[in-house]
Amino acid sequence: MSKLIVENLTKNFSSTQAVSEVSVSIGDGELLCLLGPSGCGKSTVLRMIAGFETPTSGRIVIDGEDVAHLTPDKRPTGMVFQSHALWSHMTVFQNIAFGLKLRGFAREAVRGKVSEVLELVGLAGYERRYPGQLSGGQQQRVAIARCVVLTPKILLMDEPFSALDAHLRVRLREEVRGIQQRLGLTTLFVTHDQEEALTLADRIVVMKSGRVEQIGSPSAIYAQPVTRFVAEFIGTMNMMETTVSAGAATVDGKSFAVDGSDGPYALAIRPEDIGLSHAPGAGLSAVVERILDLGAFRMVDVRLGNGQIVKAQMGKTEACRIGDRIWLAVSAMVAFDAGGAVHAARPFHPGARLHG
Repeated sequence: MSKLIVENLTKNFSSTQAVSEVSVSIGDGELLCLLGPSGCGKSTVLRMIAGFETPTSGRIVIDGEDVAHLTPDKRPTGMVFQSHALWSHMTVFQNIAFGLKLRGFAREAVRGKVSEVLELVGLAGYERRYPGQLSGGQQQRVAIARCVVLTPKILLMDEPFSALDAHLRVRLREEVRGIQQRLGLTTLFVTHDQEEALTLADRIVVMKSGRVEQIGSPSAIYAQPVTRFVAEFIGTMNMMETTVSAGAATVDGKSFAVDGSDGPYALAIRPEDIGLSHAPGAGLSAVVERILDLGAFRMVDVRLGNGQIVKAQMGKTEACRIGDRIWLAVSAMVAFDAGGAVHAARPFHPGARLHG
């Protein structure tokens, strides 16, 4: 069952269309990420759902009720902002309890609920501290607790970790995911960080220029991009420009088949789908330009005969050196036409891997 349904949501600012006919639904207890570059409209969608922006057109339905006409305080949503937005003159307890008191909860009920949520976010014992006495991560936990304590039907999070350092971001998103799953909170999470979306979400909505490009699970978004924008935005992707004629294309002297009409195309190939071989003729000929050790694996930059740099992933047991002549064997690829639409492509046969 869908907890939140957004239908043809559009937002115009004067002559600029920030969001264009966005439609998406979120299931009960699901965590959905809106992902895209700055200015793509993802935060505007979130703010319309929260009630801080008025849609130009479209519907926002929560549990079967259209809430587009309701003010933010009348909507069954809770929002965690990028800035913590805590009251500096209030203690942690007072910040979290504020919303409960406005709703008329009795003193003992407030105390019990605040204690419970502080335990949930790992801040038991911090009740009497002020925001200025907390770290950035602790302040964000308080902001999350302030929303969670009100048991909203929909939790909205607008890039809540973007101001934190990398290690803290990783730890907090794992904690938030755990809290979300334990409470079964239906959550809409906005981020421009693809790694954050891939690790957090049940499903991802990729946006570009106010429109939805693709909706799917993290694995589907990564492995089966349906537009060139999604392919290039998610993860590392090699794009080899070519031309298709009568279903055949050539890259640096090697031919293969593309299921599409004639015209310019780009082959999209993930680094991990490229095998490196010392065996001559096992694929595209290339020279090793750079080797970057990333711990669990190494990323290798190689230069094709046409001058293009291609990234390939190499395991710890494989070996090559800068300046080596090697051959690239592709195990999977897709092709994108000039309009950015995806087409099937048949790759070269994998060759023997490099072993040192």
